Amino acid sequence: MSRSKIVNLLKVATFLIFIGRAYQYIIYGAPFRALLWDEGLLQPIVEGFFNTSWNEYATSKKVDVCIENATLINGVFLAIAAFSALLINQKNKKYLKYFIYFGSFSLLILSALLMKDKFFHNAQFFEHAIQVVTPLVLLLVIDKKPDFLQISKVLKIIVAITFISHGLYALGYYPIPGNFVDMTILSLGISEDNAKIFLYVAGILDIILSILIFIPRVSKYALWYAFMWGTATALARITGYFNSDLIAMSLESSLYKTIYRIPHGLIPLVIYFIDFKFLPQKRNY
Repeated sequence: MSRSKIVNLLKVATFLIFIGRAYQYIIYGAPFRALLWDEGLLQPIVEGFFNTSWNEYATSKKVDVCIENATLINGVFLAIAAFSALLINQKNKKYLKYFIYFGSFSLLILSALLMKDKFFHNAQFFEHAIQVVTPLVLLLVIDKKPDFLQISKVLKIIVAITFISHGLYALGYYPIPGNFVDMTILSLGISEDNAKIFLYVAGILDIILSILIFIPRVSKYALWYAFMWGTATALARITGYFNSDLIAMSLESSLYKTIYRIPHGLIPLVIYFIDFKFLPQKRNY
């Protein structure tokens, strides 16, 4: 396994994260209203600083259009960041890196907004660790002499954080999202009770693998499981809501969710290649 192949995998992962989210922003929007229409938080600013009543602000068509335009512009910049990730190299990094920084920061804000929208469940914020940090890791490996041992450790941490966060929902530590249950029922063709049992077991395995990836003797197997499970949960967005009578509509409404989650499987694969293909090769050399 060569360094260039690892870099290319990280480029693809970053591209998928950004392009999937760009599609979401441009077509379906983003939860900016969870913040911008928060009366308790923004009323003092709107009424005190802008001298406008909250009711006038909240019902303003102009404000609504501004939010929609800002979301669209954000989506366009995420699309630019996606292609920047594919094209970036040591020579053009000083120009393209700013789009990637923007994309990562945009997803950090999105994670915070989704957490706010979900009653401030911490797991809702941290489950996006792979999506937020992977673009920054890509910038690190573009350097002339990246420390792949440290990069592997960073990637393991964000994989563990993401899988533990998912696991806490599946275990019922937080209320199990209805779409988790629905996707399981529709993908596997099982009852609701069995779907909840399946999710509970999957949640336990998420926690276990998040520990095992740090243990050298067994990390190989944990990483392969993370690759397969991360990929399967991404594809479940398609299989869970696929309608053979409405194929185009089914794919249009769910494919982008799969696209930005595919890196949940790709990043464990990158770690495997670094730890068991690239670094041993380098040591032997």
